[in-house]
Amino acid sequence: MSLALKIGLFLAVLFLALALGARFLERRLMYFPDTARFNPARTGLAGVEEVILGTPDGAEVIVWAGKAQPGQPTILYFHGNGGSLESRSERIRKYMARGYGVFMMSYRGFSGSSGAPSEAANVGDAKLAYDALVARGVDPAAIIVYGESLGSGVAVQVAAEKRVAGVILDAPYTSMFELAALHYPQLPRWMMRDRYETMNTIGKLTAPLLIVHGEEDDVVPVAMGRALFEAANAPKEIATLPGAGHGDHYLFGSYDKIFAWIERLRDGRVTRAAE
Repeated sequence: MSLALKIGLFLAVLFLALALGARFLERRLMYFPDTARFNPARTGLAGVEEVILGTPDGAEVIVWAGKAQPGQPTILYFHGNGGSLESRSERIRKYMARGYGVFMMSYRGFSGSSGAPSEAANVGDAKLAYDALVARGVDPAAIIVYGESLGSGVAVQVAAEKRVAGVILDAPYTSMFELAALHYPQLPRWMMRDRYETMNTIGKLTAPLLIVHGEEDDVVPVAMGRALFEAANAPKEIATLPGAGHGDHYLFGSYDKIFAWIERLRDGRVTRAAE
């Protein structure tokens, strides 16, 4: 075997190893599932049931569901890249205390759901969750899609295709590709499969939009939330919270902002972009 051929073979093997390594690392660095399965009652949530969504490829996805009071919307909630449904039980409790319904979907590999997460699986399952919510008798005109962090990239893809009353994006990113460039500049990104290109989708939304973002967010920079706001269609609003980071903006008044916006949306008073 010639030297040139040996070098070529070595480079090919090295390329393959880097490619496989990058694909393995991508999802290990993107998803941090808590696999434990809890019954909602164990967390003290009254009126919340576990729903199991069966997917076309045989997976089972766990959803926690609570019905809305008459005249109130239901929040179709897609969570962030870590934790579980149980770790977000306080959020469910706060929304239901206002009379809102909640339909919070876990991703594959999270909270007892089978399989492994990916963009294709998460978005496909999210659309199934929407369809399941409508099948349960919830009017699309009463559905507010909520995307938390990673879930913002899921939420926009659902809302771009389905009829909804409104969209709330909590600490949204322009794309996972750009976010990876920020946090992992040393790793190759050209083979990323799960890119969640939110900036490419935001312009397809026609429902009213609220973006909530902490101004000191060191995970998803507030500049990304502002860029998405600028690219979105009206009616749209953005609430950036001074001093708030990525997962603590509830300490800085975000619930008040969200509740006020939902009430105005419900009453038909969300009519123009925020100044």
